Amino acid sequence: MRHSVNRPPTPDAAEDQEKEPTLQEIINIKVRSSAQSNIFCVLDAEFDGNHLIESGEKERLMELLRERLTECGWKDEMKALCRAFIKKKGRNNVTVDDLVHVITPKGRASVPDHVKADLLQRIRTFLDSAAL
Repeated sequence: MRHSVNRPPTPDAAEDQEKEPTLQEIINIKVRSSAQSNIFCVLDAEFDGNHLIESGEKERLMELLRERLTECGWKDEMKALCRAFIKKKGRNNVTVDDLVHVITPKGRASVPDHVKADLLQRIRTFLDSAAL
């Protein structure tokens, strides 16, 4: 570490490299956020989701979504897109924000309709039972 009188210590370049996320971490961040945010944006727009959160149903639905997306190959498809983008641009030239910006529209558009329909049906069922 180099020290300065007027500012906190600046980390050495070697320490910065240790803190960079791995390719797998970058891909996992992107894959998790894309599909889940798409479905749960619908939830937030349609009603106050406090009951969904408090009951634990949102977490169960998110887990179901993760399982369905893995089963249908969506997650592997998104990983492949991320890897292709990183390979094209060069690993040192890509940030997580770059991946999010490029992959999110493709990820949202490629969530299979049957996965969306299943999740939305479960949400409706939950809302109907919560309204009683």
